[in-house]
Amino acid sequence: MTDLPAEQVRTLLAVVDEGTFDAAAAALHVTPSAVSQRVKALEQRTGRVLLQRTKPVRPTESGAVLVRFARQLVRLERDAWGELGLSGAGEPTRVSVAVNADSLATWFLPALTRVEGLCFELHREDEDHTAALLREGLVMAAVTSSPDPVPGCTVRPLGRMRYLPVAAPGFPAGRLHGPLPEALPRAPVVVFDRKDDFQDDFVRRLGGGSAGPDRHYVPTSEGFCDAVAAGLGWGMVPEVQAAPLLDAGRLVLLTPGKWMDVALYWQQWRLDSPALAALADAVTATATEALRQ
Repeated sequence: MTDLPAEQVRTLLAVVDEGTFDAAAAALHVTPSAVSQRVKALEQRTGRVLLQRTKPVRPTESGAVLVRFARQLVRLERDAWGELGLSGAGEPTRVSVAVNADSLATWFLPALTRVEGLCFELHREDEDHTAALLREGLVMAAVTSSPDPVPGCTVRPLGRMRYLPVAAPGFPAGRLHGPLPEALPRAPVVVFDRKDDFQDDFVRRLGGGSAGPDRHYVPTSEGFCDAVAAGLGWGMVPEVQAAPLLDAGRLVLLTPGKWMDVALYWQQWRLDSPALAALADAVTATATEALRQ
C-alpha cells in the first residue's frame, strides 16, 4: 500500500486553506514551485486529481478525502502536544466549525464561552449546506439539519429551532388581502439569500404555491429580522428573535398557532480529540437550554 507523506499532505491542506499556491508557499515558508511539486507528487502517488485549479483553489472529491485526513492529522498532533504539556510549536488549539447564521446570532456563541483554551474559526453557511463543508474537510464540526452522518463523522441531536411567520404591524392590513394562502404569494417577502426557500416552504404548507416574486435579499440574521420589522416584507424569523419584538408591538404574528421547526444536529469527526469532545459537550448543553427539545 502506498503511504501518504506528511509533508505532501500538509502542503495540500495549506493550498486549500490559503486559497492559492502562492499564499500556501508564503504560509509554509517555501517557494511556490516547491508547493506545486509536492501537490503534483501527491497526485501521482494517489493517481487522482486532488485540486480544482480555481480561485480560490478547491479540493476535488478525492482531494477532500486527503484534506480531511490532513486536518485530522494536525488535530491529533496538537492534542498530543497538549497532553504532553508542550506548546505544539506555539500555535493555539484551533477548531473550525460550520454554523448557520440564525444559530450564530442566537444561541451558538454562548456555547463557545464554555470552552477554555481553544480558538475558533467559524464558517457561516445555511444549515442545509454545512454538512458539505464537513465532507470537503474544510471544517471539523458543523451545526446541520441533516441527521445522516457524513462519512467519518458522528452525529447527535441538538433540538429544534422554531420560526414564526411575522410582519410589521402595518404590513398585513396594507399588503395582505384575502386568505393567507392566496395573499402571501402576492406580498413582498424578505429572504435570506438565493439558497433560502424557507418562506416558500411555509406558503406551500398553508396550501399556496410559493412566496411572492417581490423579494428582498438580506443575508444576515440580524438584518433579516430588522428588515421584516421595518416593513419591507414578511418573513420567517427565529422565535427567540421575534419574541421581544412581538411583545413590544414591532412585529405581528401572521398565523397564530402555525410555525415551522427546524431540527438541528451536531456532526463532528469521529476522532478521539479532547478539544472536539469538550466543544461537543458545550454545544449540546447550550442547545438543550436554548432550543426546543
